Amino acid sequence: MTAGEPGAVRDGSSKGGLRAAFGGLTTRGRSFLAAGVAAAVCAYVLGQADLLRVGLLLAVLPLVCVIVLYRTRYRVTGTRRLTPSRVPTGSEARVHLRMDNVSRLPTGLLMLQDRVPYVLGPRPRFVLDRVEGGGRREVSYRVRSDLRGRYPLGPLQLRLSDPFGMCELTRSFSAYDTLVVIPRTVPLPALRLAGEASGYGDGRQRSLALAGEDDIIPRGYRHGDDLRRVHWRSTARYGELMVRREEQPQRARCTVLLDTRQVAYVGAGPDSAFEWAVSGAASALVHMLERGFAVRLLTDDGNAVPGSGSDGFAGSTQESADSAGLMLDTLAVVGHSDGGGLSRAHDVLRGSDEGLLIAFLGDLDEEQTSVAARMRQRTGAAVAFVLDSARWSGGVEPPAIPAARAEERLRQLREAGWIVVPVPPGAELPALWRLAGRMRTDTQSAGNGGSTGFPGGWS
Repeated sequence: MTAGEPGAVRDGSSKGGLRAAFGGLTTRGRSFLAAGVAAAVCAYVLGQADLLRVGLLLAVLPLVCVIVLYRTRYRVTGTRRLTPSRVPTGSEARVHLRMDNVSRLPTGLLMLQDRVPYVLGPRPRFVLDRVEGGGRREVSYRVRSDLRGRYPLGPLQLRLSDPFGMCELTRSFSAYDTLVVIPRTVPLPALRLAGEASGYGDGRQRSLALAGEDDIIPRGYRHGDDLRRVHWRSTARYGELMVRREEQPQRARCTVLLDTRQVAYVGAGPDSAFEWAVSGAASALVHMLERGFAVRLLTDDGNAVPGSGSDGFAGSTQESADSAGLMLDTLAVVGHSDGGGLSRAHDVLRGSDEGLLIAFLGDLDEEQTSVAARMRQRTGAAVAFVLDSARWSGGVEPPAIPAARAEERLRQLREAGWIVVPVPPGAELPALWRLAGRMRTDTQSAGNGGSTGFPGGWS
């Protein structure tokens, strides 16, 4: 039962369906049938005609209920609707169920049960009283999950019962819906994390104010061109009517890199370091899309989100919402990689101007620190949010990298040009985002003879 599409209870074989219908006799129905047969046998042995009539009545009643219920089960259809179909972790979605009796005859008692994964809550069950011919009944329930993922809802199970409780038939609708639980995103402050050349923030506005929104490139006049676009200087120069050809300025680019190596994180669950990194990547890409960037989501295995564009980046501004939805759907099901390291992501980033690079990294050993340092492009800024997953696990497991060695590797990233922000347990991304902005300002001041102002350690 897909949203908005009706489904009906069906049975392909009449003979097999009737046999299954007799198998739906309840304890009451079987007791009546057994009592009727026993009374009929006793009446035959004792020669009591009145007892025989009582036995036939007891035996026929459940059989009639089975046949009537079997003939009416085809006339019930159902519809499921999700609002919304994509929710952040910890938020609720409402599922609306509608049952329609498309026949002229009223139904008996209807019992509904929708199949729901355990993480979304208990299976909802509803009891619907007699539905008149052509009538409908609507019920709804809520689902909620603290774990991201794609969860199937359905198929809906419908249990039909006769008024006497002699027989119950359970049938399932064939279709189902999917609820997508995406990582929770938080709003981030508008900061200039990139340089003037990248066109981020005020720098981009100043460049557009000087050059204009349109690049003036003259071309020959074509039928239908607006005469207000005539470029008279080029017309006088070339001796023919020339008009201004408008091209939109190239959008600034941003790559959001998510480290999914299993060896880089310790612990699991909604409050683990890996889940924080996934949520941080989701918040960053949504924020950058809202700021007008062409954004690409990249993982450590070198795979970008499919369909974001020919080069992996999100499309035009009109497609930003669709691009964000596609990336969030990918992050909803992203898991740990095979631990091949960051080299494949480095191969994708190497040799191209990727603009701003925002990375969410786990524990880094000496080799991966060297690879990450080489990712830093000379033409754009690079910001790394580095998580010490051993501290996130509460010290239950021994740290993979000693604190002194981890601090040394952070220093190597800074020397390579990264803006490095250590992420302590329970940190809020907006505060770290502001810290990254201050670090960028301090870096520029250091380049002009000022102080670096980098905070040290994992505190």
